[in-house]
Amino acid sequence: MKQWENEYRSKVCTAAEAIGRIRSGQHIFVANNIGEPQALLAELVAQEDRLYDLTLHHMVTQSPGEYTRPEHAGHFRCDLIFCGAGTRGAVNEGRGDYTPCFFYEYPILIRRGVIPCEVALVQVAGPDEEGRFSLGTSVDYTYQAVKTAKLVIAQVNPRMPFTYGSLLELSDIDCLVEQEEELYENPSRSITEVERRIGQNCADFVEDGATVQLGIGGIPDAVAMALMGKKDLAIHSEMIADCTVALYEAGVITGKYKTTEPGKMAVSFLQGTRKLYDFADRNPDLLMLPVDYVNHPLVVMKQHKMVSINCAIEIDLQGQAASDSIGLRQYSGVGGQVDFIRGAAMSEDGKGVSILALPSLQQTRDGRRLSKIVPFLQEGAGVTTSRNDVDYVVTEYGAAAMKGQNLRKRARALIEIAHPDFRAALAEEFEKRFREPL
Repeated sequence: MKQWENEYRSKVCTAAEAIGRIRSGQHIFVANNIGEPQALLAELVAQEDRLYDLTLHHMVTQSPGEYTRPEHAGHFRCDLIFCGAGTRGAVNEGRGDYTPCFFYEYPILIRRGVIPCEVALVQVAGPDEEGRFSLGTSVDYTYQAVKTAKLVIAQVNPRMPFTYGSLLELSDIDCLVEQEEELYENPSRSITEVERRIGQNCADFVEDGATVQLGIGGIPDAVAMALMGKKDLAIHSEMIADCTVALYEAGVITGKYKTTEPGKMAVSFLQGTRKLYDFADRNPDLLMLPVDYVNHPLVVMKQHKMVSINCAIEIDLQGQAASDSIGLRQYSGVGGQVDFIRGAAMSEDGKGVSILALPSLQQTRDGRRLSKIVPFLQEGAGVTTSRNDVDYVVTEYGAAAMKGQNLRKRARALIEIAHPDFRAALAEEFEKRFREPL
């Protein structure tokens, strides 16, 4: 019998027993995204009759967010740095809060006590032969929450991949709840022709040997497809999805020229399908690291030929980007967009590039067609990326350079990559604003 096994058994308990240690009024951090411990949250809701004024802090969740529903008001309130489908309703209807925050700063705010962290609810893989655990798909801010919280409750799930880079000791955890559950999955959808063209326009900026930051969705998938002909790419990214696995398996990703963690992918969290999770399991080429390291601009700036690719909801003629809100309605969050844009701008080799990619046109549910390049951001929208930070804007019609360009040149370049149906209206705004024809 190994020395740690007795201590392990002493910490095993039921979900009811573990959640029973939580008290009203506490601040609870929930593991991010796929790391969300489903069994623990279900038990938390089941015990709501004895619990009041709990604040749940987290980023995006994959669950329907049962605890955010109106019938649970007074018991639970979410305070988020990123809204997902299951939680944005609570924020926009006044039952939850949104805290603007650069992703890399979130663990720092936890560590400093600016955002209270009394309880951490997480999901882990393990233990390994030495009694250590892995946070699997979600290290990001979750690692710091474990290190800070007075009470750490971990759901031990054999379906969670064991990933390297940021392992936990048995002493970090107070309660172990053994519960196997399938992880949430986000399968890719078919890439549209517009996304394919955007992906190719983005890929044109990626040189052989470059380090790339990609996300999840149709545009990142299209970028990955367009990168298939590249050589010796590296990954330094807050997250990866299934499209990264395809690049790795094709031999495109080698990390040969990566400045930090050479030969390795440095990532903060995973979001995809079982294929991605199996790929990550005990893969020595993947390091799961805290987001205050991966996303820190001073770390990003060190990466060889860093190319950051993110998305936006709308961009105005000054080059200001709203990527997390639609007017006053909170849609998502800042995430790591600005972290990587600023890091790429400070690149030590002078070859850093950041791209904000978006389709030129949006089709609304009620059948309206809206330009994504607009004269003004919607009233109340938060400026996610300032006009001083934006580097390139890419649509299916091309790329517009913003850095070093005056407002008149920016507007001209953005109108050229806007949807043709809206260029005339944008040209009228240009002429009114700059007192000259386009």
